[in-house]
Amino acid sequence: QVQLVESGGGLVQAGGSLRLSCAASRSISRMGWYRQAPGKQRELVAYMYSDGSTNYADSMKGRFTISRDNAKNTVYLQMNNLKPEDTAVYYCNAAFLGVIYWGQGTQVTVSS
Repeated sequence: QVQLVESGGGLVQAGGSLRLSCAASRSISRMGWYRQAPGKQRELVAYMYSDGSTNYADSMKGRFTISRDNAKNTVYLQMNNLKPEDTAVYYCNAAFLGVIYWGQGTQVTVSS
């Protein structure tokens, strides 16, 4: 069993920045972020392996940066130049022994 605890969401004006954090209860090879906007399907933002390799959704490249602190079992998502269309619930995601785990989600709201 893996617990994921997210933090860092909130309300920000367009053009602003936020950093999300997700702490896992144990060491996980692959951790990442998804988001779900109202009325839309959940979509990949990015994920990162413990060796430092990353994968981004094409639409997320450039403004979003994923990083992690393996010693703290924590993954981060730095979001810059936020736009109203980035408004969504952001979910931490982890894959461990073939099981997918999700955090509770953190709301990000970008005002115009």
